[in-house]
Amino acid sequence: MAVTKKYTHVFFDLDNTLWDFKNNSRLAMQNSFDHFNLRDQNLSFDDFFEVYSKHNHALWDGYRNNEVSKIDLIYRRFKDTFKELGVEGVIPEKINDFYFDEMPKQKTLYPGALETLQYLKDKRYQMFIITNGFKEVQHKKIQISGLEPFFKKVFTSEEIKTPKPGKDIFEFAITSTNARKSESIMIGDDWDVDIKGAINFEIDSVYFSQQKPAEKIGKTTVFTISHLHELREVL
Repeated sequence: MAVTKKYTHVFFDLDNTLWDFKNNSRLAMQNSFDHFNLRDQNLSFDDFFEVYSKHNHALWDGYRNNEVSKIDLIYRRFKDTFKELGVEGVIPEKINDFYFDEMPKQKTLYPGALETLQYLKDKRYQMFIITNGFKEVQHKKIQISGLEPFFKKVFTSEEIKTPKPGKDIFEFAITSTNARKSESIMIGDDWDVDIKGAINFEIDSVYFSQQKPAEKIGKTTVFTISHLHELREVL
């Protein structure tokens, strides 16, 4: 994994790259499930979370493809879940608001996140976040979890009005930070969103996964890591 070029600007994805979305979202949903007494409707949390996740993922796919609005996404995911499971007496907007409030309170980061960011900060890399999440939630996650001091700017798809993997959000971030594409690198866990987005914009990337090796794709290089500490081999 030898690196021959010098990077100056490092762009991170947030969810499931630094902030442990999988576990944090489940904890926030468990709190929401308990708060609204959904167990009283003969539901197990696991069944509820499975059905919710199905609808949420489908709606997020639509949001990324500009087929679903933010309002439709955040309210339909609970409305559709309640309809499928026969939940009555709970207003979808109410549980969504509670869930939004609980989400950023969860602070679990991926192992090595803070240590790796401190290492990169000490090496004087300029670091930024590019995320598809909603601004009010993502900024709170970053602040509460202790990530905020490491990043100069946070670019959310809602504020830029275009989600990854679209080129526009990458171009906006690169231009706003006075970065050169040849000296920029994107780090993320989602091949279709983070890595393909970087490839299409023609900047190098790091795939946080165990599924694909480092390879040259078009004009860019894609590195692969399975632990955040391995970024020291790239940067």
